[in-house]
Amino acid sequence: MNDIIRKLTSRKFLLALVGVVSGLALAFGVEGSEITNMVTTIGGIVTALGSAVAYIGAEARVDAAAVEKERSDGNE
Repeated sequence: MNDIIRKLTSRKFLLALVGVVSGLALAFGVEGSEITNMVTTIGGIVTALGSAVAYIGAEARVDAAAVEKERSDGNE
């Protein structure tokens, strides 16, 4: 599961996704300024979600380390 998340959040994948969206927009006749707005919006969403996911992941690791420390302290 972590491998899938890592691949989906990679910069290469995200840039490819933006490229596909931009290409489809051009194919369907969307104007240049609208494409710029779409790319900006997608970039903002990805940045916001990425920040939230990174924070949640970091807190999960901190919590897991605290639980592991409590377990190891209790077994001594």
